[in-house]
Amino acid sequence: MSDNREFLRFLFDAAVVAASPAACMPLWLEERPKGNVVVVGAGKAAASMAAIVEQQWAAPLSGLVIVPYGHGADCDQIEVVEAAHPVPDDSGVAATRRILELVSDLGDEDTVLCLLSGGGSSLLCAPAEGITLAEKQAETQALLKSGAAIHEINARRRELSAVKGGKLAEACEPASVITLIISDVPGNDPSVVASGPTIVDAVSARDADVRILATSDDALQAAALRALEQDINPYILGDLAGDARELAEEHAELALDIAAGNGPVEPPCVILSGGETTVHVTGTGRGGRNSEYGLALTVALDGHPGISAIACDTDGIDGAGDNAGVFVLPDTLARTADDARAMQANNDSYAFFERVGDLVMTGPTRTNVNDFRAILVRSEG
Repeated sequence: MSDNREFLRFLFDAAVVAASPAACMPLWLEERPKGNVVVVGAGKAAASMAAIVEQQWAAPLSGLVIVPYGHGADCDQIEVVEAAHPVPDDSGVAATRRILELVSDLGDEDTVLCLLSGGGSSLLCAPAEGITLAEKQAETQALLKSGAAIHEINARRRELSAVKGGKLAEACEPASVITLIISDVPGNDPSVVASGPTIVDAVSARDADVRILATSDDALQAAALRALEQDINPYILGDLAGDARELAEEHAELALDIAAGNGPVEPPCVILSGGETTVHVTGTGRGGRNSEYGLALTVALDGHPGISAIACDTDGIDGAGDNAGVFVLPDTLARTADDARAMQANNDSYAFFERVGDLVMTGPTRTNVNDFRAILVRSEG
């Protein structure tokens, strides 16, 4: 596979498939519990997870899951409601209230199956007493623009919520609760995914029936195996966080060292990483954290002929854009007359990659184990 763009997209697709509900759920779904089974949940993978539950478990089932607009899937017994992400809206609030009603009158022989994935925090939204939706929306927008890390944002979300931080599990009592998670958070703390509606904290998770089905590690390992099949050495950095631009500059330095024969692995190789970066928005442009990373990498590599990269969100949506992420190719800079540094300063990474034709477009993947980055170093010099 000699084409850099094709190879990098091949790795990203393999990573997404490895984290899909179809790949990760069947082994974790044991025999259907006795009694009533109510399926609830929220997140970008919630509808596709619900569809697998319907395939694996016999009727009757009932319940409701909430997904972002455009992330639905066909379910026969479990209702799918679409709502706003990453800033909540009235649809999410109304659907969350219906979930609370569905679990409020169950007995000790009944079971609630809670399906959680990234994006669930904004979708499963029931403002705490004395808090309005408008106040939650304003604070969420401010936190997203501030560059705060996801665990900081979700900690505040729990404070403002009547359903997060274990409050949904309290509403389910005395029914049993099983929580299935596709994790989008570094470290995979189940109390952080979707702000932990069935889990108060990591300690309480030890006594709960919580099953983490897929993580960033699964995606990175799948990509590494595909690289080895193509005789490309994988070099896995794992889950990473921090400022998107700063991380891109660090990765550019590593890739350049490898290309010069001074790195920890010899080319041809691919540097793989996941996790979630942050962007401190100061400009008026458009772009998600992966395109922000990609533009900083483009500037730092300055058209090096032996280095290419892809940076995408595994959910298929980079921030509030319609792209999954971006390609960074040796000729990316040469194909534009735009001032890359000026566009970077204005947080206008989407426009930069749109003009050169290096956006990665997938549509919603209906899973989410957060970011996927691959830097391909083909040759020295």
